[in-house]
Amino acid sequence: MSLLETIRGPRDLDGLSDDQMVELATEIRAFLVAEVSKTGGHLGPNLGVVELTLAIHRVFHSPHDAIVFDTGHQSYVHKLVTGRQDFSKLRLRGGLAGYPQRSESVHDIVESSHASSSLSWADGISRAFQLTGRDDRHVVAVVGDGALTGGMTWEALNNISDDNDRRLTIVVNDNGRSYAPTIGGMARFLNNVRTRSAYRELHVSSRAVFDRLGHPGRAVYRGVRGGLHGFLSRFTNNEALYSNLDIKYIGPIDGHDQVAMEEALRQAKNYGAPVIVHAITQKGRGFDPAVHDVADQFHAVGQIDPESGEPLETVSASSWTSVFADEIVDIAAEDETVVGITAAMLRPVGLHKLAERFPARVFDVGIAEQHAVTSAAGLAFGGLHPVVALYATFVNRAFDQVLMDVGLHKAGVTFVLDRAGVTGPDGPSHHGMWDLALLQIVPHIRLAAPRDASRLREELREAVAVTDAPTVVRFSKGSVGAEHEAIERLADGVDVLARGERDDVLLVCVGPMATVGLDVAERLADQGIGATVIDPRWVVPVPESVIDLARDHRLVVSIEDGVRVGGIGTRIRQDLREAGVDTAVTELGLPDEFLEHGSRAEILEQVRLTPQHIARDVVAQVLGSKIPVARPLDEADAQLDVRRD
Repeated sequence: MSLLETIRGPRDLDGLSDDQMVELATEIRAFLVAEVSKTGGHLGPNLGVVELTLAIHRVFHSPHDAIVFDTGHQSYVHKLVTGRQDFSKLRLRGGLAGYPQRSESVHDIVESSHASSSLSWADGISRAFQLTGRDDRHVVAVVGDGALTGGMTWEALNNISDDNDRRLTIVVNDNGRSYAPTIGGMARFLNNVRTRSAYRELHVSSRAVFDRLGHPGRAVYRGVRGGLHGFLSRFTNNEALYSNLDIKYIGPIDGHDQVAMEEALRQAKNYGAPVIVHAITQKGRGFDPAVHDVADQFHAVGQIDPESGEPLETVSASSWTSVFADEIVDIAAEDETVVGITAAMLRPVGLHKLAERFPARVFDVGIAEQHAVTSAAGLAFGGLHPVVALYATFVNRAFDQVLMDVGLHKAGVTFVLDRAGVTGPDGPSHHGMWDLALLQIVPHIRLAAPRDASRLREELREAVAVTDAPTVVRFSKGSVGAEHEAIERLADGVDVLARGERDDVLLVCVGPMATVGLDVAERLADQGIGATVIDPRWVVPVPESVIDLARDHRLVVSIEDGVRVGGIGTRIRQDLREAGVDTAVTELGLPDEFLEHGSRAEILEQVRLTPQHIARDVVAQVLGSKIPVARPLDEADAQLDVRRD
């Protein structure tokens, strides 16, 4: 039996020797490479926190002591140590989540995978322990150097330093990267600490001397290590970063030195007040393909060969992101006012090609979406047209800035929202399902949802041409589907994709749901129900022709992959009422619930947003409302026919 197989909970670590801990770390890395290569997931970040996580669980006692991971994508080792070693369905429906999840374990606390929030959580939890007399309980927050680029981290530090009578340890997992290399002044400061020759030479030489002495020498080394690092901290002036915050600082520590990490954490634990432990780690540690991957060190991978790290499947179809990446470069080449902004995700959102072509015109602001949006308003005021590229879920974090800094000032800013709608394996906090409902309430905003690659290129160009209001172009994760050419484009830009023999049902499809709508129309036609399928292209404001078409039909059905409450269907219903159109409206979309991880297809099936479910529901509604159809059917026959496949 391997050492890893004997670990069923954190306390199983207590009896292991130093040598066994090294062996366990090796086994964990081998396990992660073997298992994550089968399912995909966040490989690089977890390979980098093996010793750090083991040290935390050896020194602190979860769940009595609360452990909070910032973003949580680096929690795989934590899952293994807390008894979750079945990774066969990692991030798949019914399997382990890719982030901490309370329903999985009492050891998991924060489920949200949005960065820079851990210190605020830790601040609140530690205050609660203090106020309720649970002074024996510690709080540990693991925060990456990338998260230190987020303003929320510094808001939390400001408040943590205001009250020193709490048992709170902040572990800075400093690997020089967020998704990609961390940027900004904070990154340069920490990089200076990592690379300063005096630290590296003294650290390495002292360890080498003591290692030659064998086990007694290592014991001596452990005894002097605190003083050694205290000296180095002062020498490199690293404490200057935190001195004005009045927080004790320990480090920098080699985050892959199990003994050193445990000693530093014990010092922090015994201090009785907030402490920062600065651990320097290597993302992708122990897996050469990850270490040598310049782009992102295998931050997140699909299925890969566990030896070479090469993808097992070559994706032939273009992704939505790649289509945007190419088109924005062409647009920028034609219009020198166009600039790009990203929040620590240059490559994932497709701005890397623009940065390569026009490096001075792309700004990576770090994990700081709020700053990105307000900075964009300033760029627009200065005569430029910023394109802010974010994951749809992350625009939630900057809603106030979209509303008050961009919207109120009628700034010509384009938001490109990747991973909109149902995203799949990353779970509740990564689904981009709230953007349509949130953003449409911003006055004067214009929202586009392309159905295919051609419309993405087209609508992106239309968005960038708007200079007096915010515009949004949102698209899904993954490969672009088939092209759907319109049979007619109406005067206000609405595309008619199909017309039935009768004007019974108007299917208003948002973005990629056009494919679903066309399938539904065919199923309805089999039941003698005529359906018109349209893609508004720009879904907010609601085009006038949508109102006119609704007036001519007996039922309007909106289909969107955003949350149904306050969604596009709701907007259409309101506009119809204002126009005096009394056509019935059925709003189909995602429920106002947090959807678990699973494939996009599985989740759409779960929420009944498949052609079969929609057609069945429309047939039932048509029959129930006594809408005349070309070939009358009783309900039983209609239900049977719709279920034909």
